[in-house]
Amino acid sequence: QVQLVESGGGLVQPGGSLRLSCVVSGSRLSVLHMGWYRQAPGKQRDLVATVFSGGTTNYADSVKGRFTISRDNAKNTVYLQMNTLNPEDTAVYHCWGARWSTTIPDYWGQGTQVIVSS
Repeated sequence: QVQLVESGGGLVQPGGSLRLSCVVSGSRLSVLHMGWYRQAPGKQRDLVATVFSGGTTNYADSVKGRFTISRDNAKNTVYLQMNTLNPEDTAVYHCWGARWSTTIPDYWGQGTQVIVSS
């Protein structure tokens, strides 16, 4: 049974930084494509970033240059470093994992809340 557990969310002021972590159990991280979605209240879920099993990364235009996704296969952990946060980044951030198609994740975390507010 594959499980994803996120941590690192919280309240931060505009311009601040947070680092989210997603620990994977039940599977070797190296075989999974991984990423982060986010969903703000009343809005659709948006794909934030993807890191493929080979290491290639993709980002939503809204976070390019501010967010960095990375993976540590030895620790079975995926990270999302978020810098220069603004109130529009406020959302629940969900980690996901996929064995084949990144458009249809196989595994989801429970989510971690990020609130950007002064």
